Amino acid sequence: MGKLGKKARKFAKKHLQSVLRTRRKTKPTFKKRGPNEIATTTYSTQNKKIHADLSTAKKKLDKLKKKYSDEGDLSDQEAQGEDDSIKHKPKLLTDDVINAWCQMVKEDNNQSALISLLNAYRAACHYGTESIGHMIENSQSFCNILLFTLSNADDVFRGLLQMSSSKSKKETLTELKKTSKWKSLKPLVKSFLRSTMFLLNQVTDSDILTFAMTRLRASLTFFDAFPSLVQPLIKAAVHLWATGGPILSSASFLVIRDFATMFGSKYYDTCLSKTFVAFISRSRVTEIADIKHMQFLRDCVVELFSVNVKKSSLKSVESMTRFSKILICGFQTKKKEAIKKICSWEYINCIDLWVRFISANIRDHDNKDLQYLFFMTIQLIVGLANMFSGPRYFPLRLKCIEWLNSLSISSGDYIPLAPLVLDILEYKVVKEGKRAQNAFNIGSVLKLPKQYLKSRIFQDICFQSAVEQLCLHFAQWSYHISFPDLATIPLIRLRKIHEAATIENLRRMLKRLIDQVEQNVDFVQRKRDEVSFSPHEHESADSFLQLEKSSTNASFTQYYKSILDKAAERKLQKCGDISLPEQRNLKRNRVEPKRKPVGAEDHQNGVAFENGVMDTKRRRRALQAQ
Repeated sequence: MGKLGKKARKFAKKHLQSVLRTRRKTKPTFKKRGPNEIATTTYSTQNKKIHADLSTAKKKLDKLKKKYSDEGDLSDQEAQGEDDSIKHKPKLLTDDVINAWCQMVKEDNNQSALISLLNAYRAACHYGTESIGHMIENSQSFCNILLFTLSNADDVFRGLLQMSSSKSKKETLTELKKTSKWKSLKPLVKSFLRSTMFLLNQVTDSDILTFAMTRLRASLTFFDAFPSLVQPLIKAAVHLWATGGPILSSASFLVIRDFATMFGSKYYDTCLSKTFVAFISRSRVTEIADIKHMQFLRDCVVELFSVNVKKSSLKSVESMTRFSKILICGFQTKKKEAIKKICSWEYINCIDLWVRFISANIRDHDNKDLQYLFFMTIQLIVGLANMFSGPRYFPLRLKCIEWLNSLSISSGDYIPLAPLVLDILEYKVVKEGKRAQNAFNIGSVLKLPKQYLKSRIFQDICFQSAVEQLCLHFAQWSYHISFPDLATIPLIRLRKIHEAATIENLRRMLKRLIDQVEQNVDFVQRKRDEVSFSPHEHESADSFLQLEKSSTNASFTQYYKSILDKAAERKLQKCGDISLPEQRNLKRNRVEPKRKPVGAEDHQNGVAFENGVMDTKRRRRALQAQ
């Protein structure tokens, strides 16, 4: 193909696709403007910038106003009628000034003195963190401010509002919100609540926290007027409940419970979820060192869940369904991770929580979800006990037996748990070892260390606990018309265990248990032979031996009481309450005997030391030479 002609080249430069594409890329986006248009654009840009700056400044001003109003800055009200130079001058809070304010507030309900006192209280709560504009003279002044304000603020507010403490319900405050008195006192109340909340998050002293939490509980009604303060208070209360000492933890839980009951479903779900999450987080440990505290937390959560059984039953069913799936996965896969997740305190404490919840409510509430939860929990516990059947898991199995006993007693339904107990009693005791002779609390561990399997302490504790649980099971049905039938197979196995036992203590316990069960079987059998009703008459069968049961004079009842007394005595023993984690800490902190520091020329009984330590062989030879 030859070269293009002149006209062809000219046409190509204008109309080819590549040329058009290039022209589009290089084409200017904006048209050139004239001088007038440029000036108009410049002024428009400047105006927009000025408006943006004004809008930003207005937002900052609004934030500052909101901040000061939320923090309850009462300096403007306090300084009414005062000189401006005095208004902004920091005040020295002395004992005389504070006592004068306290007297005016307490005797005359003086609102001006109350404003001054609340400003001083706010400064005391923020003491050490930021400057509020007041100077506290000494520690005595600091304590006076905190003590008087926390003790009397609620009563003063109620007196000014003419609000009775006996009618401290949400409806009363709703009516007061419409009055002019509330509008004038609202900033004062909010200042007190916010300052106390700040104090809770800063102070570490347990006594101050307990007192502040107790006084805030008296003022919970006022929190309904300030919804933004509710969530922080619940969060602080839950934290102190889970981590504080016995008194502080109890005071914090009372605040949580009152929130859940006083305001209905408005804050109930929040309290429920936060306490449950805190309980689970405290359970995510390898070993439980403080068993009593964990039991207290569990009982608190059960009490909170029992406020609304219907709603709590749905949550518990969801939780137990998840645990059942984990257990099924462990049975099917046998993976180490699944087994570790099941044999953990988080898993066990959750089951323990729902068992206590069911036991506390199963008879008082006719709830389908609760009944479904009851049978689901029994199946899960039996599966858990059968999954961990080795001797190292006897503590876990004993927990399962204890749960089944609790569910059976609370519901009145028969649960065949005797086989689980007899499996523990049939364990063949090996020759006693020399290690691990310290007593321990069986409730503090799920899986025993290997060295404990050969210890006499382990054998005694496990067998005694198993016998106690079996006695509890028999005691529940000792007056039932079917007792001779349900005790037949356990008696056969108990006799075989007694014949094979080599430990004298275990033989005595089993012999006494067998004798008491046999006596009770004979007693019930004689009474049963005298009745005239048929087994189908359930009402007559349920009323069987009810008179004898109320008298509690039967032989087996007396035997069971003696078993409980001995168990209580063992718990009072000092060593019996030491958990395995505490024992490990004691071993770590045990002070080793220090070697006597001596020099190269030091002597003891004429024997030389090298580098402060004498060699054993050299010492023996030296003594022989002497």
